[in-house]
Amino acid sequence: MSDSDSLTPAPARAPGLARRLAAFLYEGILLFAVAMVTGLVYSPLAQQRHALEHRNGLMLALACSFGAYFVYFWSRSGQTLPMKTWHIRVLRLDGQPLSVGQALLRYVLSFAWWLLPVMAALQMRQHGLGFGAISVVGLLGLLGYAALSRVLPGGQFLHDVIGRTQLVSQVPTPKSK
Repeated sequence: MSDSDSLTPAPARAPGLARRLAAFLYEGILLFAVAMVTGLVYSPLAQQRHALEHRNGLMLALACSFGAYFVYFWSRSGQTLPMKTWHIRVLRLDGQPLSVGQALLRYVLSFAWWLLPVMAALQMRQHGLGFGAISVVGLLGLLGYAALSRVLPGGQFLHDVIGRTQLVSQVPTPKSK
């Protein structure tokens, strides 16, 4: 093998599904903190005295704060803290960092996995099924959406394929002595 062969970059590889789901769970923990801060700011501003008061405004504030969190990190470094921990980076298909617009589009498209479970949950609720059954449908929707990455180009999620972005594995290479 020549020196020039060792300098050619390896093609980007999608991280394994288990790593992506682990980062997803870790992200949920951090988003809980973002939600708490958002609620602490929103509640006094909206003079919310009860959890059900101004609930739609709070949901909008949460969606905006989550969006700001993801857009900031994805367009700045391509990684949130959980993505750094699990060595995952989001890039454009050409390997360049995401612009703010692309990061925002990816955030909006990432809600696609919710569509079918939410529609099913609404139907289940009309038929009097409880929270447990609805939770199972939500979990199955998430797992089904994740499993779809097994058949999509490059092993990417549907929102990455549509948004022309990709998750790549960023496992550090061992340092030679």
